[in-house]
Amino acid sequence: MRALAAGSLRAVWPRLMANFPEPVETRFGPAGLLRERISAGEPCDLFASASLDHPQTLLDAGKARRVLPFASNSLCLTVRSDRVREGEAWHALLNRDDLRIATSTPVADPSGDYAQLLFDRMGDAGERVRRRARALVGGRDSAPVPQGKMAAEWIIHSGQAEIFIGYASYAPALRQREGLTVITLPESVNPQAVYASAVITRQGQRLADFLRSDTAQAILREAGFGAYPGGEPPG
Repeated sequence: MRALAAGSLRAVWPRLMANFPEPVETRFGPAGLLRERISAGEPCDLFASASLDHPQTLLDAGKARRVLPFASNSLCLTVRSDRVREGEAWHALLNRDDLRIATSTPVADPSGDYAQLLFDRMGDAGERVRRRARALVGGRDSAPVPQGKMAAEWIIHSGQAEIFIGYASYAPALRQREGLTVITLPESVNPQAVYASAVITRQGQRLADFLRSDTAQAILREAGFGAYPGGEPPG
C-alpha cells in the first residue's frame, strides 16, 4: 500500500503504522503540493491531508472514492524566548514591528492557509500582521527544513524570524527546545484544522478506516491532535 501524507503527520505516523497490519510506503510533504501530484497522476492508495479541501477537490474531480476526516489541529505561536516581554499577550506579540513573523506557504501548505484565516479573524489588526508575515516553509521553492528539526525551531534558531505561526500539535515538543516560548491562541480566533483522508483505491479504505479507529485516535491524541468533527475522543 502507498500513502501520501501531510508533513505534520511525519512524527506520529510511525506509531500509527506500527499498529496497522499491512506495510505502507509513505511519502510526506505539504498537502497542497501532494494533491497536485495526485491530480497529475501519481499513484497512491490513500492521501492523508491536513486540510479537508484538498481531498474534497480530488473527490469532486473523480480522483478519489471517498473523503473521511480523522483528526483535528489548531495553531499556536512559537516565539524566541528572549524577545517575549513579561505578561505579553499573543496579539501584542504579533503587532510588534520589531518582531519578524513567519508562516508556511498558503495554497501549497494548509498551515499557511490557516494562518491567513487567523489574520482574517483578527480584523484590521490582522491585515497589518498579514502584510508583515513571510511564507518561509512549505512552498514549491522553499528551503527544506533540516532533518530532525521542526519548522518553528529551525526558522527561529537560524535567525530568519522571531515568531512562527504553526500547528499546536508541535507545542509539547517545541516547549522542550531551549530558547523557544509557545503561546496558545484563543479559540475565538484559532482556526480548526480538519485532517482528512482521500481514499484513492479500495485498498486505501482499510487505512482510512484504521485512522478513525480507537487505537489510532488514542495515538493521535497523545501526539497533540484533536478529534475529527463528528468523532468522539477515545476514553
